[in-house]
Amino acid sequence: MKSFKRLALLGLAAVSSLSSISATAAEDLTIYSYRQAFLVEPILAQFTEDTGIKVNVVFAKDGIAERIAREGRLSPADLVLTSDFSRLMELVDKNLVVDVNSETLHNNIPAQYRSPSNDWYALTMRVRNVYSSKDRLGKLDINYEDLASEQYKGKICTRSFKHPYNIALVASMIAHHGEAETKTWLEGVKANLARKPQGNDRAQVKAVNEGLCDIALGNSYYFGKMIKDPKQKSWAESVEINFPNQDNRGAHINVSGMALARFAPNKDNAIKLMEFLSSNVAQSLYAEVNMEYPVKADVAPSDMVASWGDFNADSLPIFKLAENHQAAVKLIDEVKFDL
Repeated sequence: MKSFKRLALLGLAAVSSLSSISATAAEDLTIYSYRQAFLVEPILAQFTEDTGIKVNVVFAKDGIAERIAREGRLSPADLVLTSDFSRLMELVDKNLVVDVNSETLHNNIPAQYRSPSNDWYALTMRVRNVYSSKDRLGKLDINYEDLASEQYKGKICTRSFKHPYNIALVASMIAHHGEAETKTWLEGVKANLARKPQGNDRAQVKAVNEGLCDIALGNSYYFGKMIKDPKQKSWAESVEINFPNQDNRGAHINVSGMALARFAPNKDNAIKLMEFLSSNVAQSLYAEVNMEYPVKADVAPSDMVASWGDFNADSLPIFKLAENHQAAVKLIDEVKFDL
């Protein structure tokens, strides 16, 4: 018993996977994160410097919702960070998070990018861009709807449409056009594929560089990651980054986000961290480190991201994607897109 008490007081450092969690001091915060630790550590280090509150990051590629559900009231998780909107909805659907009614969060994060029930908040934005071959197509004034046009027959590469990034895009199409028209669009896009859906977003740009296709779908921040990677820089330099639907509704937006765990042991400090993550300081750090767009309106993107040009974003509230998520998955299955 004495040994156990001494261990509990040590406040050991966080681990980097869900397989084990070190004991933490009572005042420390524990984050379960789908965002890789190196992406958030500089921001959390600033929070610790400002407040004296230590933050332990537990990173996982998947399984966080299941872990929290299994841990129940004994879960050490205070806050969950997600890399996309669908992960937020999984937490909400499984009743693993609680609402946070914070004036600071409401002031910093536009209503479009937070839950009407206050049970999740976006942190960063990314665009679902259309990349085009510089040599073969050049810069495009394109709509997502155009991807089903016969002029792009055999020219499109994409990752699986069952991936959350593409499911969200389909959900936005349903919100704007309805299920019937979106199904027709999906059939047209599938007919225009240069190859079976495969790989990640960067692999699609690589395929354009290799001449396998002329158009690729990909999130905006991957463009910056490729530019900064010596091995992938040539891929990025072979394409133009296009922001779709600029003459009408605007480009589709997805978000990373955060939610307060239902049984957070350190709720008050966790809310302080949430408010910090929405502040100018943290939003600027997010912009520089992750090459994403700040969700706070008065924070500028990084110089690199800004160099890609201004764009009009779809004004569709993010929660509308959740409303159409199941319908999107159903349509993708019906057209057997990935097959």
